[in-house]
Amino acid sequence: MSISLPRRVLLGVTGGIAAYKSAELVRALVKAGAEVRVVMTPSAHDFITPLTLATLSRNEVLTDLVDRSGAGIWNDHVALARWADALLIAPATANTLAKMAQGLCDDLLLACFLSAACPVFVAPAMDLEMYRDPATKRNLDILKERGVRAIGPESGELASGLKGEGRMSEPAAIVAAVREVLVGNSALSGKRLLVTAGPTQEAIDPVRYIGNRSSGKMGIAIAREAARRGARVTLIAGPLLVELDMPIEERIDVESAAEMAEACKQQHDAADVVIMAAAVADLRPTDPADRKIKKSEAKEVLTLEPTEDILAWMGAHKRKNELLVGFALETAADKELGREKMRRKQLDLLVFNSLADAGAGFGHDTNKVTFLFPDNTEEELPLMSKQDVARRLLDRIEERIVHA
Repeated sequence: MSISLPRRVLLGVTGGIAAYKSAELVRALVKAGAEVRVVMTPSAHDFITPLTLATLSRNEVLTDLVDRSGAGIWNDHVALARWADALLIAPATANTLAKMAQGLCDDLLLACFLSAACPVFVAPAMDLEMYRDPATKRNLDILKERGVRAIGPESGELASGLKGEGRMSEPAAIVAAVREVLVGNSALSGKRLLVTAGPTQEAIDPVRYIGNRSSGKMGIAIAREAARRGARVTLIAGPLLVELDMPIEERIDVESAAEMAEACKQQHDAADVVIMAAAVADLRPTDPADRKIKKSEAKEVLTLEPTEDILAWMGAHKRKNELLVGFALETAADKELGREKMRRKQLDLLVFNSLADAGAGFGHDTNKVTFLFPDNTEEELPLMSKQDVARRLLDRIEERIVHA
């Protein structure tokens, strides 16, 4: 089974011979789904080139706090640290570990470390006697006391020709260790999640239908993120413009609002969390034809009738300890419309967004949403990718599971 790590990782590379493994480590992180940015110490350049790591990470590699070209540009270490879900220093030399333990800050990587509020990992790499030295042992103990997690080192052949402890852990083992902390302990692991995605299509005749502009990107992002956290995901999908690129427990494809309602009712009792991200049609043709309507036969007025309110049904039948999340897309930025919907449909969280915000809503890879909660609090997010919105949403759901 492949390792999944859907997180932002700031990788620090320091000046030791094990830096040659950094290229493989970057590739392993990216393959696992991580977005990787690399910060190198000046001495790391002696062992591997920034161009190699920039190519593999698909991001510019940074070394200096201040651009040496004279352009007056500085690399914002605070922003880098805030961006990261994890800071991983691999290899971590004895010199860098000593500086970290003493709180020194003479390069960009150390400035990022001192600014980091995310989990920090180090993969020590040095020769046997350096690793055994009491000063190195004490520095590692200090860092561990401060919450820094050490990965390895392993025993094996060292650059000096000696054999023993000090060899940097292999990239796959490092990725697995980081994943276990960031993803493996998810409160959603083993939980059953029911997610709806995409539009519905309401037939006028076998050829024509009434629909909406939903692509399904938001629901797919939620299903993908939930599966990465170990959840048992059932996806009920209308006709999608995008596809889910990873395995889930079950997928049910539907076309109409009535089919989606029936599927939701059948799956409802087994779900611990229900996230209704689909854009379900509110109206459907009253009397769809069973054959294509000829232009000469078409009526000028199409009679419509309401579809079933699936979200209201789910709210009315919500079980104890079940979490129900709805979405509300409006053409105006009136959050009270969302609050009224949340109260009426007995939701535990409502994701509100407005077509008035550029880059939000149907078809985009981005979204700008506000989480509304039953206690009248809210969390407004900036414009971000739909995958990042999914991560933030599932973070909030995890918090509610933990505190339930």
